Amino acid sequence: MHRKTFVAAAVGLGLVTLSACGSSGGEAADSRTVTLVSHDSWAASKSVIADFEKTSGYKVRVLKDGDAGQAVNKAVLTKDNPQGDVFFGVDNTLLSRALDNGLFQSYEPKDSDKVAPQYRVDQAKHRVTPVDTGDICVNYDKKYFADHRLAPPASFDDLLKPQYKNLLVTENAATSSPGLGFLLGTAAKYGDTGWQGYWKKLKDNGVKVVDGWEQAYNQEFSGSAGGRKAKGDRPLAVSYASSPPAEVIYADPKPKTAPTGVVQDTCFRQVEYAGLLGNAKNTKGGKAFLDFLISREFQEDMPLNMFVYPVREKAAVPAEFAKYGPQAEHPQTMAPDKIAANRDQWVRSWTSLAVK
Repeated sequence: MHRKTFVAAAVGLGLVTLSACGSSGGEAADSRTVTLVSHDSWAASKSVIADFEKTSGYKVRVLKDGDAGQAVNKAVLTKDNPQGDVFFGVDNTLLSRALDNGLFQSYEPKDSDKVAPQYRVDQAKHRVTPVDTGDICVNYDKKYFADHRLAPPASFDDLLKPQYKNLLVTENAATSSPGLGFLLGTAAKYGDTGWQGYWKKLKDNGVKVVDGWEQAYNQEFSGSAGGRKAKGDRPLAVSYASSPPAEVIYADPKPKTAPTGVVQDTCFRQVEYAGLLGNAKNTKGGKAFLDFLISREFQEDMPLNMFVYPVREKAAVPAEFAKYGPQAEHPQTMAPDKIAANRDQWVRSWTSLAVK
């Protein structure tokens, strides 16, 4: 399951370590190795990576550097002597942090014109390339609501109603990417000043805030396989629109329908990007790998590995996604420059409202 939380303090204190995996075990020392730096949720089929290696002549080495925000912060700290050639996994909630700190150099990959226009950003400089998209949404436990003869909530407003008191768990917006996405979704819905009043009411209605996605979804949420095992008692949780198909695909035996659903009107659209790191040792290999990330082969392989949607137009999506986890028709969105201008202050305000 695609999950991304971060602990910025650990990065600042130098306590974060990089774990390496891939085609070579030591530092990339030759021009035939291209090194990808990413968050822990990076995944791709071995056969697809093998095809790239055979076609391009480059060996792929992957450095997984924790969760999304953690990986971005570490990349910024090491930008003068980067750990690799390409960084994947900075999303629209954190994009400005990477661009403002000069993390990437310019490169426009082949087939960039095949990427859906709504996901393209930084068109003047081409410092980042869109790779995938997904929706952060409230998920609900179908069995709980059936057993209690209660309709699941259908909107942000519904979450404030008395019948849903003490049912929702979300992630900390200061330490979690989905938590931040949910906060931004409420800001997009209720405006720059209205979202604070919404969160006051949500707290009064018993929302539970935990550090990250793993705890919220796999421990507190009663609808997930992990949550059922952990005896979670919250039937509403902030997760992804692609979480229900994951519950089907990984179940044994597979159910005829997903045990969880998505409250479509609570979705916030997230987009992930990749870029060629400044001072990359293998810029030619890095450019080839960026070309690969938006190729049809990778884009169609990606959904069942990272549970996200392709950004390439006409790329096929697995049947399970269309059936159990369709993208929201009208998700909340926010321009990266607006996120950049408000994110830090909003998170501080949110913390005083929802945590303290």
